[in-house]
Amino acid sequence: MKLASYIHHGRKSYGIFTESGIIDLERKIGHQYASLKDLLQWDAIDVARQYIDYPVDILVDDITFLPVIDEPGKILCVGMNYADKRKEFAETNDAPTLFIRFPDSQTGHATPVIKPERSNEFDYEGELAVIIGKPGTNIDVQHALSHVAGYSCYMDGSARDWQHAWFTAGKNWKRTGAFGPCMTTADDIPDPNALSIKTYLNGMLVQNDSTASMIHKVADLIAYISTFTSLSAGDVIITGSPGGVGKKRNPPLFMNEGDRVEVAIENIGRLINTVEESHSQRELLAS
Repeated sequence: MKLASYIHHGRKSYGIFTESGIIDLERKIGHQYASLKDLLQWDAIDVARQYIDYPVDILVDDITFLPVIDEPGKILCVGMNYADKRKEFAETNDAPTLFIRFPDSQTGHATPVIKPERSNEFDYEGELAVIIGKPGTNIDVQHALSHVAGYSCYMDGSARDWQHAWFTAGKNWKRTGAFGPCMTTADDIPDPNALSIKTYLNGMLVQNDSTASMIHKVADLIAYISTFTSLSAGDVIITGSPGGVGKKRNPPLFMNEGDRVEVAIENIGRLINTVEESHSQRELLAS
């Protein structure tokens, strides 16, 4: 089952995403679970599943996608987690490299990502996003995947010229990351470390790997992170991107206004966004 968050006629909602359209769950169970995050916090995915064969309420063309979880309590990001990426950046640290994103740094599928006005090195990174369903602290590796509600695609846009001693400043410009289009529930993904992951820029394949190449697997990351912070339903872990990023190409390849970036993950979905300059940057260029 695929679940999406969106705006329809000015109203925030969420529903089941199908090939024919959206089954709007907010209309049906919104009095109990106002958002997808609420649904997860009340462990009510099976409640949503009861409506999977209902007729669609909304056409996909009539919605504006929100980030799958638009107000997560935590967005925990993993860097240098693929073998080729580690080679590109000469990474030798054995421990997971972690940083954070803030909710306002992300946007949804089919909406613009914003190139920071103070950056000339806006880079693409396609990643697997893990959405937590069951809360926990000190989670055991063997049971870690039981805490996952589902998986999605993430484009972890990076202002490389703002990544100095640490990553946070390069990752938190408004609407530089994209999250979606949907959450594929965990029962449809028996092994999150056996999926092809690809990123395209203007139709050109720029990242091509498998989640099997992760140095720290999904279960290991959940266990590691939960040792120092409690994970809550609706929290998001972004698991790192493969090699092939623009910063390490010769010549470098960065994103600019009008570019189209796509992240495709096997059995999960295809996240598509265009790049826009920030409004103040466009005004400056026009003056």
